[in-house]
Amino acid sequence: MKLITTIFLIILFTSCSNKIVATKSGLQYRILEKGTGIKAKAGDEVFIFETTSYRNGTVLYSNYNSTSAVKVLIGGNQATEAVDEGLRGMQVGEVRVLIAPHYLVKRKGYPSNVSPDSTLVIKMKLDRIERK
Repeated sequence: MKLITTIFLIILFTSCSNKIVATKSGLQYRILEKGTGIKAKAGDEVFIFETTSYRNGTVLYSNYNSTSAVKVLIGGNQATEAVDEGLRGMQVGEVRVLIAPHYLVKRKGYPSNVSPDSTLVIKMKLDRIERK
């Protein structure tokens, strides 16, 4: 029984990558939970739950505990560059944490609670993909 438990724990802990991936743009992300099915790509409409915060944990926005996912067209200029890039390759059910430098989270206008020169942490869960 102890051997079976040990094998199960090894499989469980190695099934999700704890390594941080750094992209050419400077975005960094870590997969917290793997998803299943097709991978999201440009042109897909995806529905996500997300929490955006400063690195100190101060939450700026969250719909993570709501019942309404946010719809985003990947590659459609509907999200910041960080979110758009971070969504690519995700699968349904996958959870990623992005570390987004200020130049990847630029907006035309900033809400009063968001500093335009801050690195943000974005936790995203992909709820579903609609492929045209």
